[in-house]
Amino acid sequence: MALDLNLDVALKYLPFLLTGVSTTFEYTALSFIFGCILGLLIALGRISKSAVFRTPCLAYIDFIRGTPLLAQIYLIHFGFPQIFGYKPVGYIDALVALSLNSAAYMAEIYRAGIESIDRGQMEAARSLGMTYGQAMRYVILPQAFRRVIPPMGNEFIALLKESSLVSVIGMEDLMMKSNMMAGRSFRAFEAYFTSALIYLALTLTFTRLLGRIERRMKTDGRS
Repeated sequence: MALDLNLDVALKYLPFLLTGVSTTFEYTALSFIFGCILGLLIALGRISKSAVFRTPCLAYIDFIRGTPLLAQIYLIHFGFPQIFGYKPVGYIDALVALSLNSAAYMAEIYRAGIESIDRGQMEAARSLGMTYGQAMRYVILPQAFRRVIPPMGNEFIALLKESSLVSVIGMEDLMMKSNMMAGRSFRAFEAYFTSALIYLALTLTFTRLLGRIERRMKTDGRS
């Protein structure tokens, strides 16, 4: 059986595919930032002693982590407009879905980081006259943030790959561009394999960058 590959097609459409990288990175970066902010609030509610805050935060985390991101995108883009009667906007819906999804995972990352700090530090801070909020802000969170940087980097990389799902609601990211390439060139393998290589290059780049940051942190910690 002859191997039916056409590298010229891949090279011809490569600039076209690369135009979708900026959109992919935009969705990833913005949703990661929003996810970090919202995730911290959810994490603080998750570890709260009050069931009023703890229960809804736990329910939110369980729902988001227990359902597929694709279902969440469809729910926000198609389901919510039906219930609340507004016109869906693909860009906003995609960003909201990715941000809400990231927030649930970031909340668990933050929670693990906060709970890894020795409880004696909170008690010591409170004994010095700090309120719970002050102790959390000035003593616990700075140490927790340092510990959660590696898993935060992993979440960013996971989000980069999962952002490909926004193509299902028409967003012209890298995956949508590969769909368009396949439709125009009738060369599906070249289209999707090239986009896969681009995703691989992006994830490897950020993985190497994350590793460098981790090594720098370890070096600074010893000094």
